[in-house]
Amino acid sequence: MKKRAVWNGKVLAESNDLVNVEGNYYFPEDSLNKEYFSASATHTVCPWKGTASYYSVTVDGQENKDAAWYYPSPKEMAKHITGRVAFWKGVKVEDVD
Repeated sequence: MKKRAVWNGKVLAESNDLVNVEGNYYFPEDSLNKEYFSASATHTVCPWKGTASYYSVTVDGQENKDAAWYYPSPKEMAKHITGRVAFWKGVKVEDVD
């Protein structure tokens, strides 16, 4: 099923090629509307996925800091999310009709 990630009334990503990990949908990097994304200096570590990097999202002058994350070099058990981005902090992932 096709889904899209929406924040502040704009579609950040849309795809039917999704991977669900721990309740989060990971979108392919090439499905992102890159105009809304900027790299963040934030990094976190997951014991089984590895080190996550973040994007902040800016729509109509409003910033949602670290609203998207990805694993540039995931550990072996998480290789299936290589090149994929997930969302939180108020970004809604919804079905596309």
